[in-house]
Amino acid sequence: MLDGIREIAKKNYKQRIHFDQNDEFAEVANAFNDMAWRLDEWENSNLSKIMSEKRRIETIIEQMQDAIIGINEKEEILFINTAAKTILGLKDESTEGKTITAIAGSNDLFRSIVEGGNSNKPFKIYADGKDSHFQLETREISVPNLSPDDTAPIVKALKSAGKVYVLRNITEFKERDEAKSNFIATISHELKTPISAIKMSAKLLGDDRIGGLNDEQSQLVKHIAGDAERLLKITYELLDLSQVETGNIQLNFVGTRPEQILEYAVKAVKFEADQKEIIIDQIIEDNTPDVYADVEKTARVMVNFLSNALRYSHAKSKIIVNVTKKQNMVEFSVKDFGKGIDAQYQERLFDRYFRYQPMVKTNRDQD
Repeated sequence: MLDGIREIAKKNYKQRIHFDQNDEFAEVANAFNDMAWRLDEWENSNLSKIMSEKRRIETIIEQMQDAIIGINEKEEILFINTAAKTILGLKDESTEGKTITAIAGSNDLFRSIVEGGNSNKPFKIYADGKDSHFQLETREISVPNLSPDDTAPIVKALKSAGKVYVLRNITEFKERDEAKSNFIATISHELKTPISAIKMSAKLLGDDRIGGLNDEQSQLVKHIAGDAERLLKITYELLDLSQVETGNIQLNFVGTRPEQILEYAVKAVKFEADQKEIIIDQIIEDNTPDVYADVEKTARVMVNFLSNALRYSHAKSKIIVNVTKKQNMVEFSVKDFGKGIDAQYQERLFDRYFRYQPMVKTNRDQD
């Protein structure tokens, strides 16, 4: 009986005991055997479920298009799907159970992956007869740290159980990005000619030798020439859009007065303001220091603010521009007296491509 109990404690649920006598010991033996049978059945059933889930997970990983590699805490390969084997050139090689050191020794790409960590730099790999681009993601796998006999309560501390490396295929996004850059470059190149022609035509219209213009016509021609000049500068900068997106845009920092930036911006929107009879009130704090900035690009930001303010301001209203010193910075602010932005949309102000569309009341709404 004691030997049987010890075997059960070792999870040997096949263990059975027998007594020839038909007494209380035989009854205990029968109960013991029934218990062992039920434990064996539960163990096999539980193992079957685990194996079923394991196969399910393996199937999911295998069918994923991203290359996935899993290693345990001993740096042994737990799983590697077909996509990863194809990229690494390991199609006909059995890798499960091998250490990453053994594979990395003869596979430079694999070594780059396991040593790459969480590098954001994409991988360029030649596979299936073409260049492909992949983004590496590394996930640390942690599990609860249990006591050796697995009988104590779960400890909150976690221990490492290995890592999962995911090579996400970003080739399609790279190709789209290149197509977009080529498209923008082509459009920018094509726009330069007609914009230059508009600029030249505006210059000729302002020439007295062509004919005299009244004051209003002269102002219109000046605004056309100014807008054409700004469009031409923007067109040139579109050619360097990749620099803008990567944050490497070239800035020409110079020391300048804040009034110079403000004058550039107000001049650009003056015609629109005059059309709506809107006054742009400029308030510049005394003793405001010089600023160190790219005048044109900073002024362009101000132009955007003023244009938005003009668009949503009522006719014959006012826009206030404040220039004040804040510690070691100079702050430019634009305030209009339009309807404002509904509270439900304020959190989306800085979402890319989001544009606020104010609700327009119909006669029925007003009634």
